[in-house]
Amino acid sequence: MATLVTGATGFIGSHIAKKLVDRGEHAKILLRKSSQTTNIDDIDVERVYGDVMDMDSINEALTGCDTLYHTAGVASFRKEDYQKMEEINVKGTSSILNAALEAGIKKVVHTSSIAAIGVAANGGIADEETEYNLDYLGVKYLDTKHRGEQIALDFAKRGLPLVVVNPSTVIGTGDIYLSSTAFILWFYKKKFPGYMDGTLNMVDVEDVAEGHILAAEKGRIGERYILGNENFTLLELFNLLEEVTGVAKPKMKIPYFMALASGYIVERVLGMSFPNYSTMDLDSVKLSKLRWHFDSSKAINELGYQPSDIRESVKNTLSWFKEYGYLD
Repeated sequence: MATLVTGATGFIGSHIAKKLVDRGEHAKILLRKSSQTTNIDDIDVERVYGDVMDMDSINEALTGCDTLYHTAGVASFRKEDYQKMEEINVKGTSSILNAALEAGIKKVVHTSSIAAIGVAANGGIADEETEYNLDYLGVKYLDTKHRGEQIALDFAKRGLPLVVVNPSTVIGTGDIYLSSTAFILWFYKKKFPGYMDGTLNMVDVEDVAEGHILAAEKGRIGERYILGNENFTLLELFNLLEEVTGVAKPKMKIPYFMALASGYIVERVLGMSFPNYSTMDLDSVKLSKLRWHFDSSKAINELGYQPSDIRESVKNTLSWFKEYGYLD
């Protein structure tokens, strides 16, 4: 039997597809004819052209499969991507999981995000039991990932053998759309005017891909597993990036209200658009004040998940940026 990976031309999905091929498995991928295929050109996979909104292509892709990794999704803080996130993160998830249920797929791993979990209400460290509490922010990415995850968990209750994984901020090689590594590039090019009080958790894409495979093998149906690594304040992160890159970190601490006002002017008045985590757009600013600290011990204890040295991940990200001309 084969294994289907959606979103396999993207960051996480391409690493999963490569690992499956390296394990000798028959991997199928669902991709659009317009997709950039840099990440999967050198691996032997069966291609089915279509997308998660096209039921005919979904059914064709699922034929002969017993496992599904649903990684397809849009991660963006840009207003112009709001409708695309609604269609793919929510409607697309419902479509492909319904097809998987009807096809009798034996194991599904749904790629969610820590964005769907939210942050600990007491300012502590969030885990899989944390209740989502970020509706008030009006951040479309968080909203669509949360609703997509709820759809996935509902399918598990309906009998689909599904496990959810929640990666944190993913770095590493192959982020061709700069979905989550842009802040490293932004730092290297000295585009950050300063830092704020926020925090984040970073993890390597190789660890996340391995975590998906472990979830398929060992994950409990209807459960979710955080795939993260180290927690950082933004200042601690900038210290790390300065150490690894040799680029001096910004020294100025920016008050939240000032960043929010600047983001409004840049995005809503001037109509400018920036990569995720740039702190120049409204959604990034809103998220930068929160404590995005997470505990991955459930995945470590139940799945055997073992995250690697995050400093090496930063170095690998920079090497990939250099190789593909992003640092020019």
